Amino acid sequence: MAPWSGVFPAVTTKLKADGSIDLPATQSSIERLVANGVSGVIVLPMLGENASLRMSEKEAVIRAGKEAVAGKVPLLSGLAEISTESAVATARAFESYGAEGLMAFPSLGYKTDPRETAAWYKTLGAGCGLPIMIYNNPIAYGVDVTPAILDELAGTPSIVAIKEETGDIRRVTDLYNAHGNRFRIFCGVDDLIVESMSLGAVGWVSGMTNAWPKQCVEIFNLCAAGRFAEALPLYRLMTPAFHLDTDVKLVQYIKLAEHLVYGAPEWVRPPRLPIEGAERARVVAVISKTIEDLAKGVKQAA
Repeated sequence: MAPWSGVFPAVTTKLKADGSIDLPATQSSIERLVANGVSGVIVLPMLGENASLRMSEKEAVIRAGKEAVAGKVPLLSGLAEISTESAVATARAFESYGAEGLMAFPSLGYKTDPRETAAWYKTLGAGCGLPIMIYNNPIAYGVDVTPAILDELAGTPSIVAIKEETGDIRRVTDLYNAHGNRFRIFCGVDDLIVESMSLGAVGWVSGMTNAWPKQCVEIFNLCAAGRFAEALPLYRLMTPAFHLDTDVKLVQYIKLAEHLVYGAPEWVRPPRLPIEGAERARVVAVISKTIEDLAKGVKQAA
């Protein structure tokens, strides 16, 4: 497989009002993403409500995703487990279902120290046959895969990329200074993509691409071509919506954006609940303004 780069949306898992998985809607959303130029697809990320799904449901989503991408782009799956044993077993299962790579969380049940974090990813890397992107989000999970920890992982060939989501833009340069091009660096938050690419990030694990794939791919491609000044107007227009990707309720917010932009179901699985009241009004206002502003100068994606 060629090295990963480009826009890899973290795909929301579409649900019905009763909380069951809506596989046709999930497949339709993936097909829409591929048609609008994304370079890869990640099912079962945090946005996909991974921790809320049963194993049989995860299998169904991966198999449906594999069918929807139809070999046009790589299909990755989020991997969110508690024990090392279950992480390795689940990784092997996901490979058998058709996943072509993993975006691997740290242990969800315990905040590992640096030695334990390195051991977690080393064991996972040795235990399955899939390439791995490290999901580094210390803000949400309390574990930071630092450049020093990556030193310990550089000898594990299957660890190929890192989703950089510390929120500290200086980390991109620190990673390059420490490791050169050993790891593919993906921006992990929507409202840092231009900044990250200006420092050398080669990919984007994006939330709001679910709603606006054409525009997000356009921003990425302009930056990849070094045309940052041309990317800025669209980036600035979309940044208020991109800020929604950094909130603890990003699942609800991004599903709501998809609902308003192209009619996808916004249902979530408890303990998450659809937002309401003043919070909903605020988020709808941000999304609606983005839709209106794009309509003035940018044709909406089909």
